[in-house]
Amino acid sequence: MSKKGILLVNLGTPDSPETADVRKYLDQFLMDERVIDIPKLNRTLLVKGIIVPFRSPKTAKLYKEIWNENGSPLLYYSRIQAKMLQEKLGDDYHVELAMRYQSPSIESALANLKAGLVESIQVIPMFPQYASASSGSVIQLVMELVSNWPTVPPVSFVNSFHDNELMIKVFAENARKHQVESYDHVLFSFHGLPERQLLKCDHTGSYCLKSADCCQTLNDTNKFCYSAQGHDTARLIAAALNLPKDKYTVCFQSRLGKEPWVQPYTTDVLKKLAAEGKKRLLVFSPAFVADCLETLYEITVEYHEEFRALGGEHVQLVESLNDNPLFIDALAGMIK
Repeated sequence: MSKKGILLVNLGTPDSPETADVRKYLDQFLMDERVIDIPKLNRTLLVKGIIVPFRSPKTAKLYKEIWNENGSPLLYYSRIQAKMLQEKLGDDYHVELAMRYQSPSIESALANLKAGLVESIQVIPMFPQYASASSGSVIQLVMELVSNWPTVPPVSFVNSFHDNELMIKVFAENARKHQVESYDHVLFSFHGLPERQLLKCDHTGSYCLKSADCCQTLNDTNKFCYSAQGHDTARLIAAALNLPKDKYTVCFQSRLGKEPWVQPYTTDVLKKLAAEGKKRLLVFSPAFVADCLETLYEITVEYHEEFRALGGEHVQLVESLNDNPLFIDALAGMIK
């Protein structure tokens, strides 16, 4: 009997923490026209001439800090998620895992689904909040590859799942393990994006960044906005934990370059909270469904050290969804 094909796609990871593999990963990642959305010649000069040569050795050192006996944490948990989902869905489905950058590739995963003679393909970019540079890039590449097939099966996509109830529940449960009430403040730190990418998603040109609170409430105008979806995710998790608005802050990390990115920046929020005398911070990173460099190093190590240098005491990461069975239930619910 024909099976339904499911393709889970996460961001990607180097094949190893060695500089050569990190260089290949960064080159593929940053040359994506949706990630650095500037003219190709300028992007090539910037990425291949400046960013990759200088960042690769530094980034390789960071990957070595989080690499363990299972290899890349992101790939490790992504494989577990795909395996658990396959077991959850049963024999009527064929689940494949891919990474947008490096291995396993989207092209190879689609080839496996094609060889399996699936009757349809449903693609789930593993990014809760939609962004052109993440979900949009996955969707574009899948459409480009499948469009070359002689026979194209029905293909569908999950655009985002920022408000998925089971996902919210997992994040809230993970936070309770750390006794939320024992922290002075809670941060929801999302991966950053250049402001220009938010502006491109405002098709009317009359709403995005026109006011300081344009992302605070999700509505028909900003429903595809990464920042607005992020604020909505934070609001829902906060509600599940009974956190008042003055107890938490939404912020954005991982900037690149000097142009304005989505604000407030996590580093600026750390400075503000330290100046206010806050000592203990609990930090969510709800843009990721599996722990990775941005959570295990940037938050757990860099922000912890930065906050302590400012006079704070402790920054505690709320672990990601990883291998939580409730998240697998959430994925199955999206599919069915």
